[in-house]
Amino acid sequence: MTDATLLISSKNYSSWSLRGFLLAKLSGISFKEERVSPDDPRAREELLMRTSSILVPCLIHGDVSVWDTIAIAEYLNENFPEANMLPAEKGARARCRSISGEMHSGFAALRSSLPMNLRFRKPGFTVWSSAQADIDRITAIWRECLTNWKGPFLFGAEPTIADCMYAPVVTRFLSYDVNVGPVCQEYCNTILNWAPLKEWIGDSKEEPQEIIELDLDF
Repeated sequence: MTDATLLISSKNYSSWSLRGFLLAKLSGISFKEERVSPDDPRAREELLMRTSSILVPCLIHGDVSVWDTIAIAEYLNENFPEANMLPAEKGARARCRSISGEMHSGFAALRSSLPMNLRFRKPGFTVWSSAQADIDRITAIWRECLTNWKGPFLFGAEPTIADCMYAPVVTRFLSYDVNVGPVCQEYCNTILNWAPLKEWIGDSKEEPQEIIELDLDF
């Protein structure tokens, strides 16, 4: 018997649904997935990157419904403290929350220029300068965390909320052949081999939906 339901949209295209899924996995909550059609207004705007959040993903836990990935992360951390979704040390927790919030609210150029599409591969893709600025900031965050907390995840040996938030960026870097240097590439490899992400990517290959606007050959 499952404890919760996670409403998601496309596994191939939806970075926010992926974040919700990874957060639920990280918490250890028992949940089932319920797919919202990409044509549903609750999901369509997010998939086309016109907004960072509508109502998907949404976690339904008993009589509580919580949407928006930061809210989901805080709810799960509050209810499942044994999962250690945030680092133990105070300063690390503050940094984890800060960089997760930065991912949640920022990097608009990266989102629009390199939309998530797990089936897409574009060797030699030319990254626009505005998106490159976002990439430079993200990789600087990663290098700082990996230097301070020694990896392989951003805050040490185990994944945290921050890794859930940045995992879709890793898939974008793979899709668009983004060179991030050896330190960040090692982190990307860690995330791509993380079991919950591998599960999601495997499921995405079985997804029939295609969204023409997101399958253009850039």
